[in-house]
Amino acid sequence: MWAFWLIVSGICFIIEIFTVGFFVFWFGIGALIALATSLFVTNFFVQAVVFVISSALLLLFTKPLVNKFIKTDKTIPTNVYRIIEKEGIVVEDIDSLNCTGKVKVKGELWSAISDTDIEKGSKIKVVSVNGVKLKVEKISSPIHAN
Repeated sequence: MWAFWLIVSGICFIIEIFTVGFFVFWFGIGALIALATSLFVTNFFVQAVVFVISSALLLLFTKPLVNKFIKTDKTIPTNVYRIIEKEGIVVEDIDSLNCTGKVKVKGELWSAISDTDIEKGSKIKVVSVNGVKLKVEKISSPIHAN
């Protein structure tokens, strides 16, 4: 019966490779513990109980411990989301009524929308991304030369 538990363990570890939750791993370890039990006990029911109990205990007691060391709550923004909260400058007046205007953020030109009209030369901050347009808010007015 040990071969059965070895196969179950292997399947669990392979599934764990393709998932990100670090959940099935504990069942793989439970299957290895059931494998060790099968070397001493021939009753399959006892082996299955050992598998279920050991997997449950490992899941309950070690998963929270591992989660303390593996920070999964921090995500790194990529692509267009990397410019949220960045500052830029308005290069074409933003008309809030017609949803037109352009801004330059991190050297890139973007179509922009805003809840208020913003004139060319104003400094802006990117609030969010709506489709292919940046939603921005004004942080300072343009400086006009007299």
